[in-house]
Amino acid sequence: MPAMTDGFSLHHWLLGLGRAVLRWVSGWWLVLFVAAQLMVLAFSPSSYGRAGRGAVLRQMALAGGPGLPGFTMLMALFNVVVIRIVVVTAFAYGLTQYAIDAVVRVLVLELVPLAAALFVAVEYTIPGGSDLYKLRRSGAMQKLRQRGLDPLAHEVLPRVLAGVFAVLLLAAVSCVLSLVLAYLAIHGFTLAGASSYSHGVGQIFTPVVSSIFAAKTLLFALSVSLVPLGNALRDFPRRTSRISVELQGLVQVFVLMLLIEIASLVGNYY
Repeated sequence: MPAMTDGFSLHHWLLGLGRAVLRWVSGWWLVLFVAAQLMVLAFSPSSYGRAGRGAVLRQMALAGGPGLPGFTMLMALFNVVVIRIVVVTAFAYGLTQYAIDAVVRVLVLELVPLAAALFVAVEYTIPGGSDLYKLRRSGAMQKLRQRGLDPLAHEVLPRVLAGVFAVLLLAAVSCVLSLVLAYLAIHGFTLAGASSYSHGVGQIFTPVVSSIFAAKTLLFALSVSLVPLGNALRDFPRRTSRISVELQGLVQVFVLMLLIEIASLVGNYY
């Protein structure tokens, strides 16, 4: 009897593991499938009719407008602290020539895109995915289909484009802010060091590093936009709560961004 019980438990455990793996694979496959559909819609002129343009612009304003001042202030404070620590440490050890390199590589290349993507994910795309999930559960998506409208084009695509736009906007503003604050921390309020500073920054942003930086930022933007919103189109059990959907989307975003960050580190430093 104990042997039969152990065999049944092992079979039950393996069956549960297989179902979990299948759900994981099907979830990522759905995200990729939705991403392919949205890519086609994004390059289709029919998606930007009068109603489509209005929806995209409205979502862009919601994604990038409210959070821009607060995020900029937080990044300014964070930049001041990190830049001060790096610059003072470099001066103390006689490594002044490496201060610019360290600040730009740590802040601009690594932390700024990551912070912008996570901010947009938490503030916009993950709650937006939860809203889409509730729309599906309420039958609003089906009503759009009955009216002859594509839910992907009218509800999902504007949110995805707005999420990508918000990440790129916040990253661009934060990069400029970081470079300005780094210059002020090293040279002060004078233009005497502008030439040497621009030369040092230009040596860091080689064509390869610039390409990797741009690709990483764009992939971060696509990840935090597509994964939570694509995850909202999955069929979860009826007992699944709004918080569960958001947590699953957040975990998937973290995993994907970690893989992108590792790939960028390998490209930049190996």
